[in-house]
Amino acid sequence: MSESTRTGTRRQDGAPEASGAPSALPTVASFAQLGLPAEILRVLDEHGVTVPSPIQAAALPNALAGRDVLGRGRTGSGKTLAFGLGVLARTAGRRAQPKEPLALVLTPTRELAQQVGEALTPYAEALRLRLATVVGGVSIGRQAAVLRDGAEIVVATPGRLHDLVERKGCRLGRVRIVVLDEADQMCDMGFLPQVTEVLDQVRSDGQRMLFSATLDRDVDRLAQRYLRDPAVHSVDPPSAAVPAIEHHVLVVHGPDRYAVTTEIAARDGRVLLFLDTKHGVDQLTRHLRASGVAAAALHSGKSQPQRTRTLDQFRNGQVTSLVATNVAARGLHVDDLDLVVNVDPATDPKDYLHRAGRTARAGRSGTVVTLVLPAQRRETSRVMADADVAPTVTRVRSGEAELSRITGAKAPSGEPLDGGAAVSRPKNHNAPFRGLGSAKDGKGGSGGRPSRKSSEARKLAEARRAARVRRGG
Repeated sequence: MSESTRTGTRRQDGAPEASGAPSALPTVASFAQLGLPAEILRVLDEHGVTVPSPIQAAALPNALAGRDVLGRGRTGSGKTLAFGLGVLARTAGRRAQPKEPLALVLTPTRELAQQVGEALTPYAEALRLRLATVVGGVSIGRQAAVLRDGAEIVVATPGRLHDLVERKGCRLGRVRIVVLDEADQMCDMGFLPQVTEVLDQVRSDGQRMLFSATLDRDVDRLAQRYLRDPAVHSVDPPSAAVPAIEHHVLVVHGPDRYAVTTEIAARDGRVLLFLDTKHGVDQLTRHLRASGVAAAALHSGKSQPQRTRTLDQFRNGQVTSLVATNVAARGLHVDDLDLVVNVDPATDPKDYLHRAGRTARAGRSGTVVTLVLPAQRRETSRVMADADVAPTVTRVRSGEAELSRITGAKAPSGEPLDGGAAVSRPKNHNAPFRGLGSAKDGKGGSGGRPSRKSSEARKLAEARRAARVRRGG
């Protein structure tokens, strides 16, 4: 497909609009107006989904009509069903050949792919469609076997799909519907070459749907090159700040950050805590569990079965504090999650908004807290201003009533969950603190000087080694 056949004029908001293209179909007030198969309507009713969300009401009429769709909506706005019901209804009654799917959904992360697959599976089963989810971290041989048996719809991450195509375990020439979900993150994560490779292999006369929180830079170029006369739906402003979220910046004294974080994590109810590095996530998780907090770590260094098990435990309440890198910032949906904590402040407004979007989902309210050192306030203020967020700024210390009022923080039990000695509150050495596990020297910890006790222990060990050498030991 040449670029010229899919390029249109430009809208004022930056989204493509084809010259002379038919206008988008009108929105609907109910699923019954869409002419969906009776099996889909039955499953919607069983799941209590009675009224389409704004993005669903706007996008579904065009998706069902076979139009290319360009959708912008904030995280948690219902995009999965906005494209998923169209994909399912338009694929119903067809049968895929081995290794040759008919529809494809690309997502940036394993968690989002699995979540999309789980959300669409009941509807696919009702229509007797076979849906396969292919992601990294699990057996590629097993996934190739599933595709060999035949799957009408494949939900995939770009890297694993690329590997399967390279191994000739999947052929894309019969794919007639492609969805790019969270397209901006796929571009940010460096998947653009793999995405364009996929789009160049699928049927050139097929339907393409692109959903993204923002429509800038690489996403904009994808839309211009691959979408033909798209129906454009932007149900939220580009900043996508959610009104139902309270935003707080808590200014903490550096060495007190461990204690503040631990008390927040020990609250009643679930909490999602974000850090920048895998090492920082693991270090904080160990500290919390040693303090008696049911915490678990989630990052790209974990195997897919570990990540899946951790998310299941967080959803069912076995784990109350999920400590994660930005791998959990997109697509993760947990019912009744009312608190997100940025232990390491986000340095990009899109990252902040996607972290924040893990709470206040499906019309609920929530709170987002960012812990900052005094020296970080200016940079954090800039990021939040760019995200169109005006937070309440409060100075707090561990043990204070104001910390408890904002976050529900309380003292942890101090009883280790994995054996070993209980953790006492870290002492204040007035040393520079560079975040949990993200010290500039790369060794983790608080970034402070070694204690006198550890220095003396090293000197004693060195003296013992010297004595053994003199004795010939």
